Amino acid sequence: MSTSTHPVPTDSSHDPADEAQPQTGSLLAATRRILEMIAAGARLTDILTNLCAAIDEQQPDMMSMVSLLDPDGQRLWPAAAPRVPADFVRALSPFPVGETMGCCGTAAARKQCVIVSDVASDPLWSGLRDGQSREAALARGLRAAWSQPLISRDNTVLGTFGLFHGTVRSPSSRELRLIEDAAHIAVIAIEGERSQTALRKAFLEIKTSEQELRSIVDAIPQTIVVLGPDGNVLYANRSVLEYTGFTTTEVLAADFRSRFFHPEDLARLGDARREGLSRGVPFEIEWRVRRQDGQYRWFLISYRPLRDEQGRLLRWYATGTDIDDRKRAEERMRSENLALREDIDRSSMFEEIVGSSPALRRVLAQVTKVATTDSTVLILGETGTGKELVARAIHKRSRRSTRAFIRVNCAAMPPSLIASELFGHEKGAFTGALQRRLGRFEAADGGTIFLDEIGDLPADTQVALLRVLQEREFERVGSSHPIAVDVRVVAATNGDLEAAVERGVFRSDLYYRLNVFPIRIPPLRERVDDVPVLVEYLVERYAKKVGKRIRHVRKQTLELFQAYDWPGNVRELQNVIERAVVLCDGETFSIDESWLKAIPSAASKRAPLQGVTLAAGEKALIEAALAASHGRISGLSGAAAKLGIPRQTLESKIKAMHIDRLAFRVR
Repeated sequence: MSTSTHPVPTDSSHDPADEAQPQTGSLLAATRRILEMIAAGARLTDILTNLCAAIDEQQPDMMSMVSLLDPDGQRLWPAAAPRVPADFVRALSPFPVGETMGCCGTAAARKQCVIVSDVASDPLWSGLRDGQSREAALARGLRAAWSQPLISRDNTVLGTFGLFHGTVRSPSSRELRLIEDAAHIAVIAIEGERSQTALRKAFLEIKTSEQELRSIVDAIPQTIVVLGPDGNVLYANRSVLEYTGFTTTEVLAADFRSRFFHPEDLARLGDARREGLSRGVPFEIEWRVRRQDGQYRWFLISYRPLRDEQGRLLRWYATGTDIDDRKRAEERMRSENLALREDIDRSSMFEEIVGSSPALRRVLAQVTKVATTDSTVLILGETGTGKELVARAIHKRSRRSTRAFIRVNCAAMPPSLIASELFGHEKGAFTGALQRRLGRFEAADGGTIFLDEIGDLPADTQVALLRVLQEREFERVGSSHPIAVDVRVVAATNGDLEAAVERGVFRSDLYYRLNVFPIRIPPLRERVDDVPVLVEYLVERYAKKVGKRIRHVRKQTLELFQAYDWPGNVRELQNVIERAVVLCDGETFSIDESWLKAIPSAASKRAPLQGVTLAAGEKALIEAALAASHGRISGLSGAAAKLGIPRQTLESKIKAMHIDRLAFRVR
C-alpha cells in the first residue's frame, strides 16, 4: 500500500530526498517576502503563486499546487500551480472531495496529510474521474503526489497544498516539515484575505451601527484592536479578550500595551510603532503578545488606517496573526543547520554500531529498552568507545527521531560561554551579544540533546541544567522570563562522576537526576570477539574512500589486533586502520607491528604470585600505586603513570574492583 496519512521515513541508511535538500537561505527569504505581501494586502492569487514558486525552486522536479475549497465543501479549485502542466489542471478541475478522490480530494475529506508514493498503483486514484485522472497524471510524468489539507484555527478545511514529483518516492522528514510550513503560510494568506474582506465589507461597504460593526469584528477569528488616530486603544474584539484574559476595561486602560506586549519588545519597537502611526500608511511589526497563561507568542501585527472621503484619518485597525510556530521553525532551522555543519566538519567514528560480542549485545538490549521512554540516560565509558554512537541510536529508536539531535561537547567550550551556548542569550546580555540568540536546548525542543563530557560542566551551569531536568524550563542569559522546553537529555562521561561528587566538584542532586538509566559502554579490550568484524568493516570503508581494493586481511594482523590493549578503543583502531590502508600497496591488508607498542598490563610487570589470582594481584598493584601517589590518579606522579596505563583505564579498573582511592589520600 503506497498511501499514508502518517508518513515516517524509515530508511536511515539513505534518503533520496537528501540529495536535493531545500535551500534554507532562499526559502527563508521567500517566506519573508510572502509574509510582506500578506501584510501589504496583495491579491490572494499573487501570494499563493509566489508561495508555490518559492517551493518549486527547492528541487528541480518539484511541482506545487494550492487549491481552494468551494463553500459547499464538495470541490477543490486550483488557485496557483505555476509548474504543474496547465492542461492537466484544466482537464481535472475542479477536483472532487472524497475518500478515494486522488491525493488532494482525499486529504480534504480526511483532514489529514496524504502521501501517494506511486500514482500508477495507488488505489486512491481509482475513484477520481473513474481512473482517467491516473492516466492523465502518468501521461504528463507525474508519479508521486503528496497533499496537506489547509485547516483554519476553527478546524475548517480551506483547501489543500499539493506537491507532485516525476519519480516514485516518499518524502523525507525535512520535506514533510517543508509541506507543513508552506501549508501554514497558505492558511495565513487565506485567513488574512478573508479577514480583510470582512473588514472592508464591515467598514467601507455596509453602513451600519457601531454595535453591529463590533459584532462583525467579534465574529472574526483574528485578534483585532481598534485604535484612535493617536494610537490609543478604542476597542478590542472578542478574540483579543479570549487570548489575553483581559476585560474590556483593562484593554482601555493606559497601561494596556505594557501588559499586552513583551517588555523587551516595547523598549525595542516602541519608536518603530510611533513612527509608523505618524506616517499614516499601512505597516506591520512582529511583537510577542502575552497569553492569559503568562506565556508569550510571536504575532505579526498589521496596522491599517481607515480614512473618510476627505482623506482624514479616522481609525487604525491592528490585526494580529500568530506566527510563533514560524518564528520557532526559522530559529530551529538555523540551529539545526549549524549543528549539521558541525557534524559534517567533525568526522564521525563510524556510521553503525558494529559487533556481536556478549558485552555489546547487553548494551544494545539496554538501548532498545530505554529508547522508547523519555528517561534521562547517562552513558559511561572510556574515550573512543562510541558513546555518541549509542546516544544517536537511542534517539533514532525514540518517538523523537524525526526531530533534532543536538550534540554539545561540554569540555570543548569555555566555561564563561557554555551557559549562553546551552540556553541562549538576549541582546546586550554581555559584551559581544549583539543580537538575541537561541541556545542548544531551544534548538533541540521536541528532540534530544546529547551532553558529552558532562563532568566538565561548570558549577553555575550545573544549577541551570538541574532546573531544566526538574522543571522543564530555563531562562536565557540576560533574561528573567522562563522558557518551557520539551527535550530528552542524554549525557555521557569518561570520568568518575561519583568521585567528582565526593570531591565536591559535581552536584550530587544533578548526578542523581542524570543517573536515571546508566549504560556502560565496554572498552574494546572487553570486546575482543568484535575486533575481526570491526577490522573488516573499517578496512572496507577506508579502502573505498581512497579508491583501493583490499581483499584479504593477514591472520597475523588480526592476532596482533586482538592481543593489543587498545587504550584509545575503537577510535584508536580506526586511526590505525586508516593509516595502514593509505600505505597499503597490494590487495592484502597488514600493518607495521611497531605501530602497536603494547602497553603491558599491571599484572605482567611482575612475576606471578603463588596462590594468588590474576585479579587479586592486579588489585594489589593498583592499591600499591595509589598508596605511592597518595590517591592521585593522573599526572606525572599519579598512579596511572606509575602503572604505565591510561588514566581512563585505571579509573575503570578502580571502579570495577571497588577500590576506595580516597582512603589512600589519608595515608
